[in-house]
Amino acid sequence: MNLTDAWEGETITIATMHGKEQVIAPILEQAWGLRSIVPSELDTDRFGTFTREVDRPGDQLATARAKARAALALTDGSIALASEGSFGPHPSVPFAAANRELVLLIDQSLGLELVGEAISLKTNYRQGRVRSWAEVEKFAETIGFPDHGLVVGWGEPQNLQGVTKGLRDRSALAAAVTEALTRSADGSLWVETDMRAMHNPTRMQVIAQATENLVAKARSTCPVCHWPGFWVTQRLPGLPCGECGLPTPLIRLHRSICDRCGHQQDDPFPQGETTADPTYCPFCNP
Repeated sequence: MNLTDAWEGETITIATMHGKEQVIAPILEQAWGLRSIVPSELDTDRFGTFTREVDRPGDQLATARAKARAALALTDGSIALASEGSFGPHPSVPFAAANRELVLLIDQSLGLELVGEAISLKTNYRQGRVRSWAEVEKFAETIGFPDHGLVVGWGEPQNLQGVTKGLRDRSALAAAVTEALTRSADGSLWVETDMRAMHNPTRMQVIAQATENLVAKARSTCPVCHWPGFWVTQRLPGLPCGECGLPTPLIRLHRSICDRCGHQQDDPFPQGETTADPTYCPFCNP
């Protein structure tokens, strides 16, 4: 299927209220000629907030899908895109924080769903308790203020009081800190990076990377039915040790499966190595 033929000149609804269309829309237009709109009446905060006032209704994929469908319900179109970000431990790098961005595109008329993803170690996700303006200044410097925003409040992190978001001006930050320190029962306040896209250029870059990944996946089609999105869905460990031949945790096989016809294709030794260094062998190097 040629998606450019299907989509050129069509309209795609981007489900955001945080400015993500700034990086997403140009990529979609260049790839397929899609024209982007953003429904002003869509409240994506009802699908979860980083500052924990609203819990996410499901995992990243389910939440992005709910956002996209909510956006389509406000328009007469059939194509929508939504993204969802998360922050936490990197899946394969010990003791490192990571930003995982997921971008979902659905076309209801084609019955097509495509998912792009990016995982980045480049994140300024931080939070902590401080007790003075000097500590706030130090925290702000570490996250790249004022190019990146801050959130200030008091009380317990799971039930913050007096939350002020989007702080990117020194005087506004000072006022929020003064109020929080004054009203806090223990003389401390809670400060964290504002991870909303419009206040976090670092995160915005990862959203763009996830969108580029979505385009790459869409252009990879099934060799049997030519359906878009034929991509690696499984990474199987077991690369044999070069010394003893026993399986190691390193990847032995990439497997791609078509969402439409189920065709499966295996790509052995995707890193170009047929054996693993004994360093990675649990038998040779327990």
